[in-house]
Amino acid sequence: MPDYSLFGDEHVRQYEATGGKVGHDWNGTSCLILHTIGRKSGATRKFALIYGRDGADYVLVASKGGAPQHPGWYLNLVAHPDVAIQVWGDVIPVTARTGTAADKARVWPIMTAQWPGYDNYQANTPRDIPVVLLRPR
Repeated sequence: MPDYSLFGDEHVRQYEATGGKVGHDWNGTSCLILHTIGRKSGATRKFALIYGRDGADYVLVASKGGAPQHPGWYLNLVAHPDVAIQVWGDVIPVTARTGTAADKARVWPIMTAQWPGYDNYQANTPRDIPVVLLRPR
């Protein structure tokens, strides 16, 4: 069973306070902190998310646990793609884009190696779960 004692805002807080020493490695996978701009509020929002790598790109899966709607952070990225991520102690400016079908075919195995539950999430929702590629600027 995964350990969810470090989750949500607390995950972000501890990750930032320790430069990722607490929070980067989480339940057998790797997490980063995504800084988005609220599509409605314009406020900065931060999310601890599992990530993978595809060459220079960082990869995220907009799964929302297989929910029928996209996560808010994904909608924020669609509205405002120039954002930042924190990986360990480094804050990196990136530009986000939704992966194409070919991108998803290429990176899905990378991401399911990070978090095997993604396959179940996709199987249990009618929506095509997007992958997001974050390219450092």
